[in-house]
Amino acid sequence: MKQLINELGSKNIPFLFILDYELKSPIVVPLNEINSSNIKYNFNGTANYNTKNVHQNITLKSYPIDKGLYQSTFQKVIQEQLEGNNYLLNLTFSTPIKINDSLEKIFTNAAAKYKLLYNDKFVCFSPETFVQIKNGVIWSYPMKGTIDASLPNAKETLLNNHKETQEHTTIVDLIRNDLSQVANNVHVTKFKYLDKIKTSNKQLLQMSSEIKGFLPKNYQTQLGDILYKLLPAGSITGAPKKKCIELINQFETHKRGYYTGVMGIFDGENLDSAVMIRFIEKQQDKYVYKSGGGIRIDSNFEQEYEELNDKIYIPIH
Repeated sequence: MKQLINELGSKNIPFLFILDYELKSPIVVPLNEINSSNIKYNFNGTANYNTKNVHQNITLKSYPIDKGLYQSTFQKVIQEQLEGNNYLLNLTFSTPIKINDSLEKIFTNAAAKYKLLYNDKFVCFSPETFVQIKNGVIWSYPMKGTIDASLPNAKETLLNNHKETQEHTTIVDLIRNDLSQVANNVHVTKFKYLDKIKTSNKQLLQMSSEIKGFLPKNYQTQLGDILYKLLPAGSITGAPKKKCIELINQFETHKRGYYTGVMGIFDGENLDSAVMIRFIEKQQDKYVYKSGGGIRIDSNFEQEYEELNDKIYIPIH
């Protein structure tokens, strides 16, 4: 698939890519070959379906995972950090949910910068850009840090929270280092800004930063190499990345699959992509919502468990 992406990029052929977390089942399809009854997408307004919104009352009920299971796994992560084996790890779980309508209706009604519906198997509505490439410049927008916007002084609380700031800074540094593998003059252009996300029952504030670098002149012939060197995304693994990937495989109780992978499109000139978070998966006749968060040695178990569940939502207009 890496070679196919390089080939399509070198020929300026527009394509869609869906790269799973473990890169075991990557999907790459020229845009003119996509059947919109099987795959629907909307990436920053570039879509292959009628984007007119049909407002419907979509409801989601979650059945939170056992708190004891979460706590025992959380403690394993903390123990690894006490032993110096990592200093930030993104821990995820699958939470059973019930929804009152189809994945397609959820896809149509969800409000997000990046949306994908794949073969009635999963729907993703992600707020997080992975990388954008425009005229030889590569950008990344790591997102780390969440708070309920209704809390008193929520903005100041999030921006001044030591644990959240350390976690965010770690990921920004990791992504900057990752981009330096493929680009020159990589630097942070905007640090710790907040986006507001509206869900069906609350509003959340999420903290992001902006990082920029410059690609070589022939970058379009190397798009596959560029993507594969950057994967998996640092914001959903942790630091150091290689060790965190080992620990994720050891500690997590589910297979991530396409969750926390990367999806995006190349339009023949520029590339836009997202980290596949905010993710509902159909498993036979049931559904799960995959979510998680970053764990540091100073993390609070109760707060992390709450964040895991706060991220189980459908964003609405």
